[in-house]
Amino acid sequence: MLEIRDLSVFYGDAQAIDGVSLSVDDGQVVALVGANGAGKTSLIRTVAGILKPRAGSIRFDGREIGGQDSHRVCNLGVGQVAEGRQVFPSLSVLENLQVGAMLPRARAHAAAALDRVFAMFPRLEERASQSAGTLSGGEQQMLAIGRCLMGAPRMIMFDEPSLGLSPTMVAEVFRVVRELHAQGMTILLVEQNVAASLQIADRACVLENGRIVLEGTGASLLDDPRVKEAYLGL
Repeated sequence: MLEIRDLSVFYGDAQAIDGVSLSVDDGQVVALVGANGAGKTSLIRTVAGILKPRAGSIRFDGREIGGQDSHRVCNLGVGQVAEGRQVFPSLSVLENLQVGAMLPRARAHAAAALDRVFAMFPRLEERASQSAGTLSGGEQQMLAIGRCLMGAPRMIMFDEPSLGLSPTMVAEVFRVVRELHAQGMTILLVEQNVAASLQIADRACVLENGRIVLEGTGASLLDDPRVKEAYLGL
C-alpha cells in the first residue's frame, strides 16, 4: 500500500532522512523504531505531505504522493494521528470528530463513521458536548484517533500515541491499535514503547540518524541483541 524509495528530507541544510526505503503492505502493522531525533516523525510528516522530500519517491496504492499537498494526501486515504494529539481544545468532542469527516472521501459516510467511533470509544459519546480541552490526556488521544477514523483512512500513521499517558491508557492505546489491525487497517506505527510496538508489528525497521539500520519481523527484532541493548535495556 505504501512504498518509499530512496527518500531524502532536509530542514534547511540539515538532513533528517537519508536515502530511506521501506514498504507497508495492505493490512500490515509496520513499526518504526529509533531514538529521539532519528527521523521518525520527519518521515511520517513527509508521507503526510507536511514536509517536502528533497529526493526519492513515495507511492500510496501505486500513486506518487511525494511532495503533494497534505489535504490531497489525506483525501487519498492516508490518516495521521500526530504526536501530542493536537485536538481543537475550544471545540466540543463531537465538533472535533465532525472536523475529521470534512474530507470529500468521508462526507457521505460520516454518520456511520461516528457510530463506529462511539462504539470503539464509549467515553467520547458520553462527553460528546464537552470541550476537548477539558478531557484528560488519554481521552484526548482517543479523540485524536477517533477524528482520524472519521476521515475514512485506508492507512493510519501513529506518531508516539502513548507518549505522556498513564500505564492504563497506554494499554488502551495498544488495544485500539490491535483492534484496528484485526479489522484490516494498515498501520505505520512510531512508538517510544519499543517492546510493545514490536510485539504487535508484522514488520519493523530501526532508524538511526535518518537511515534504516535494521529491519525484519517484529518478533525477530524483539529478539535481536542490538535492539535489546539499545532500546530495551537488556
